[in-house]
Amino acid sequence: MTTTMKIALGSLLIGGIVLGLKALAWWMTGSVALFSDALESTVNVATALAALIAIRVAAKPADDNHPYGHHKAEFISAVLEGVLIVIAALMILREAWGALLAPRTIDAPLAGLVVNLVATALNGVWCRVLLTVGRRERSPALVADGRHLLADVLTSVGVAAGILLATVTGWWILDPVMAALVAVNVLWSGARLIRSSLSGLMDEAVPEATLATVRAVIAAEAHGAVEAHDLRTRHAGRATFIDFHLVVSGDTSVFEAHEICDRLERALKAEIEDARVAIHVEPEHKAKPEEGIVVGPASGT
Repeated sequence: MTTTMKIALGSLLIGGIVLGLKALAWWMTGSVALFSDALESTVNVATALAALIAIRVAAKPADDNHPYGHHKAEFISAVLEGVLIVIAALMILREAWGALLAPRTIDAPLAGLVVNLVATALNGVWCRVLLTVGRRERSPALVADGRHLLADVLTSVGVAAGILLATVTGWWILDPVMAALVAVNVLWSGARLIRSSLSGLMDEAVPEATLATVRAVIAAEAHGAVEAHDLRTRHAGRATFIDFHLVVSGDTSVFEAHEICDRLERALKAEIEDARVAIHVEPEHKAKPEEGIVVGPASGT
């Protein structure tokens, strides 16, 4: 079992425990804000399950129907997570509105807060694990899950502060107000997640820093060629796809051109983890000096 699969299974387990704790806190207090926090945790469980399925699908090798692999399954999972988060936010707003119209006191607020803060601490630890492993393993599904948990932790802290203030002041209207603020934050989190995931589905280019690395490797390792142009990149899950045209002189043999391509591919894969490289060799008259990548001389020349 891969690291990402183990972490995804852990997310499902942690999500279930946190949901149980937050539901207990809501049952003890009757707080609308704590109810909203528990409702968001149901989304955590659903998104953890979606991430687990997506990671398993993304790990499948390429086949006849999917010659480029199944990497985009993780982006689809992240979009689904975003949609579920938005739905949860709308449900929280509905509950908050009803409580604003008829504010009510909170039962056993301190005991409920203690239970809720235990759940929040557990979420905070697991959020760090998800973001660290997700970035290291380049898993959009784990990173999306981690970002969602981070938003959950922040809103839980806000909810606790609001309930504590309401208990001290007796302003019970603060309970639904905090629930509404949680909903707005959750809504923003879901919208951002959908936007970032759609960029992957739309084959957005790699970040500028990665693109600069790709161009530098081509310039340094393509000696023997004239230039490289029409560089295109995209990312899908762990994979980074790189393709470009390589111009060689007319007296370059097929064997020599192939050796240059092999050298470039090895160098790019050494710098860019899980790179998938495609190089199209062209004759010299196809050069584009105004936009091509200038190739440096061989080392030691």
